[in-house]
Amino acid sequence: MAVTPKTKEQTLAWLRTISGELSTATLKRLDDTLPWYGDMPPGRRSAVGLVAQAGITSFISWFEDPKSTPWIAADVFGAAPRELLRSVSLQQTLQLIRITVEVVEARIGVGDDVLREAILLYSREIAFASADVYARAAEARGLWDARLEALVVDSILSGEYDTELPSRIAALGWNGHGEVCVLVGTTPRMLDVDQLRRTARHLDADVLIGVQGNRLVLVIGRSTPIADEADAATRMPFIEIAAQLEPGFGPGHLVLGHEVSTLVDASKSAKAALAGFAVARAWRNAPRPTLADDLLPERAFAGDPLARSTLINRIYRPLQQHSTELLATLWCYLDNGRSLEATARELFVHPNTVRYRLKRISEVIGWDATGAREALILQSALIIGSIAEPDAARKR
Repeated sequence: MAVTPKTKEQTLAWLRTISGELSTATLKRLDDTLPWYGDMPPGRRSAVGLVAQAGITSFISWFEDPKSTPWIAADVFGAAPRELLRSVSLQQTLQLIRITVEVVEARIGVGDDVLREAILLYSREIAFASADVYARAAEARGLWDARLEALVVDSILSGEYDTELPSRIAALGWNGHGEVCVLVGTTPRMLDVDQLRRTARHLDADVLIGVQGNRLVLVIGRSTPIADEADAATRMPFIEIAAQLEPGFGPGHLVLGHEVSTLVDASKSAKAALAGFAVARAWRNAPRPTLADDLLPERAFAGDPLARSTLINRIYRPLQQHSTELLATLWCYLDNGRSLEATARELFVHPNTVRYRLKRISEVIGWDATGAREALILQSALIIGSIAEPDAARKR
């Protein structure tokens, strides 16, 4: 048991004498009781040791002048490199403080109530100071992450990439694998970013979030890679993921761009989604969310070159190359108001022949001409495709 000094000056002198001993005992206790400390690389162990020693030295200074409380955080954490905050959690820091206080209390023993009360007060102050340091670091990191995320989303929307984009994406902790889609809607009055991220995690997805005035943009990717074909077949489609994220958007239209293979190619999906969002009001009964490819006619009429090329390359040319007979049948069917009998009379065939050809058209291009909305898409493709045909091809 230590002999308790009778005056504050004697107590300070005694504390300064045993400060080295307390530091050594603290480091040994850390090594014996905290597995995470023993597993650290030598450089980080040394930094943690500096923090413990600085805590003991700072306590002696504080005991001499309790008004120095505002400087505690700078005194203790200033001895360690900034990277230590990234490798040591707040919980681990509090464990470090607790062990340091226990070592000092054990060395003091019983009998000096003034010194023991000072240790309790100091440990409270250092705990609050630690929490403040970590809170400020987390706030700064959150603000930086938000700015970086906004920069990445802006790059995706504009399609202007540089060599630093992959590193920026990695810095954000993007967990997406494989295909990516971009979802565009209106920004709600109270945007709950955390709720959007939680919903995405529950759907086995990851999101990048960007706000551009009244537009809210989500870049959606799957958070786990595809294991095999069976896994790919059972995965939730992006349109269903968008439907689950829909409550996080404001009122109005919600448009999902087409799938692209990687995040770097997401600008293509973004352009389609933005173009669709701009013209979605032209579809009176547009669902929420809407696929950008379901708005191809409106996008093409508004001058979207991507929509025009999509209509030509996915509908007009495949039909033309597969069979001019199918192309002529589709033209005739749509011109006759989707009437089987009128189409059959014009083509001098049986109505069942028309039904068969319409089925073949659906197999070739994936759109069903018998539906009102899809008929509009197909007729737009025929019009735009024929306009784009060279004069020589038209004469034939």
